[in-house]
Amino acid sequence: MSTTPANEVTRLLEAANSGDSAACDQLFPLVYEELRRLAGVLLGAERGRAALTLQPTALVHDAYVRLIGARDLAWTDRAHFFNTAARAMRRILIDRARHLKSAGIPTVPMSAHQPTPPVAEPPVGDDLLLLDESLETLLARDPRQHEIVMLRYFAGLTIEQTASALGLSTATVKNDWAYARAWLLREIQRRRT
Repeated sequence: MSTTPANEVTRLLEAANSGDSAACDQLFPLVYEELRRLAGVLLGAERGRAALTLQPTALVHDAYVRLIGARDLAWTDRAHFFNTAARAMRRILIDRARHLKSAGIPTVPMSAHQPTPPVAEPPVGDDLLLLDESLETLLARDPRQHEIVMLRYFAGLTIEQTASALGLSTATVKNDWAYARAWLLREIQRRRT
């Protein structure tokens, strides 16, 4: 995470939750580099046309506009904010991939450079959409494992950070992460056929 003191980000998040638009303006420069890092991770994992037509800066700005525009959200802390930002970025990429697929634009394989993919092998092309569908199934099946995948893969948190954010032991997070990754791989393979 960035070097900005967590309490300053949390203070601004609380003010933004209370409707303070100036806090939103002050928050963006403080979280920008971390959001850009998250965008880089997501775009690095998604090497399809959706990523090729989108730069990290554009993804950060699109996600931030969605976050600030969602007035029904109340971020509890810094980890919750970055998790929500990662989800917004993921949603933008999924929406873009669906749009390109419906327009008949072919996709190319995703990169294998994602440091901790939720599946044993990196998804390719339409598998980004299969991963999204599989994550929705995982949410219904095991919300805790889904949250762990979201924090680890999409928000880029470590095992320890994820455990702290969810109030779980590191052993529980490690076990759930391993199980969720294996389950997602099987689910994606099942949906391919």
